[in-house]
Amino acid sequence: MRVLFAGGGTAGHINPAIAVANYIKEQEPQSEFLFIGTETGMEKTLVPQMGFNIKFIKIHGFKRSLSLENVRTMAELVTGTRHAMRIIKEFKPDAIMGTGGYVAGPVLLAASMLGIPTVVHESNAYPGVTVRMLAKIVDVVALGMGEAANFLSSKACIRVTGNPVRPSILACDKKTAREKLGLDSRKVVLIFGGSLGAEKINSVAVEWISQIADSHKYQILMSTGKNNQYEGVKKRFEEKAIDLEKYPEIRVSEYIYDMDLALNAADLIIARSGGSVSEMTALGKAAILIPSPFVAGNHQEHNARAVEKSGGAIVISQGELSLESLAKAADSMLGDAEVLERMSRCSKSIGITDATDKIYRIMKELMK
Repeated sequence: MRVLFAGGGTAGHINPAIAVANYIKEQEPQSEFLFIGTETGMEKTLVPQMGFNIKFIKIHGFKRSLSLENVRTMAELVTGTRHAMRIIKEFKPDAIMGTGGYVAGPVLLAASMLGIPTVVHESNAYPGVTVRMLAKIVDVVALGMGEAANFLSSKACIRVTGNPVRPSILACDKKTAREKLGLDSRKVVLIFGGSLGAEKINSVAVEWISQIADSHKYQILMSTGKNNQYEGVKKRFEEKAIDLEKYPEIRVSEYIYDMDLALNAADLIIARSGGSVSEMTALGKAAILIPSPFVAGNHQEHNARAVEKSGGAIVISQGELSLESLAKAADSMLGDAEVLERMSRCSKSIGITDATDKIYRIMKELMK
């Protein structure tokens, strides 16, 4: 099986493609893969690190307002489509999958013109511009969250597959994760704002942790994110007269590298609502979600509301986030075992753990 993947810009567009490629390789070891991205996106480093070949085309996203840059982008779309067509003809794929980001546009457009089976995957509850445009021409639109269908063309062939989840996350369990992390039977709260961090979440989390620290009731795993966020968080704890060395149950780090263990160990997650939502729901984790207001299409808000609708999360907007609102939400969940268990079940009810298999089978169907 020969599969070409197109997507990039952020890890959220790259990791699903890598997960599907790895799954196909398990099913059909002789398969060959090629990725197409841009030299300015994270795919330039992430894809080779995972052992896959990648080629680059030049393309930028359209600006929301009228500008000369959009004229340049239109020209790039034409040349990018021609370049993608040459790469496709050379590689001769059996199927092509796009995972979002503007680079997927010219590649799937070229694939459609060449009559090659195409799938585009949308991980969020609100689809991006590229996916909304491609939905009219690809063979199948695979959705990570069913709510996204409300924003797509009625002519699109839609299949709700869920989002690919890292195998290491699904292979673990709470008991094993806690043993490996050296945690005891007290409830575990996992706090993170993404790899780059979220200053507002960090600031309010420090206030809440400082308020409850002397009770020693909970174990806290907090990832501050990079970009000097860690030093800022440490300084805030010092200002609150909290010496973290005296509170071994409170673990603060710049980045949690064994996130598969942390997610499994957690009873409650306090986080943004990007791609990690799929991992939370796959494991059935109750959450307090604080959507980032700085993302395209406000898609994190849509993701968070989908989990909230299921009963698996409490959503606090960034503007409403404060010590009082966070403490109220956390206390209502951590202070009532029945509420926490019910929310965990609700979260699990919308989680999908076999997305990679579903996408693989869709490709096989199209190839027939």
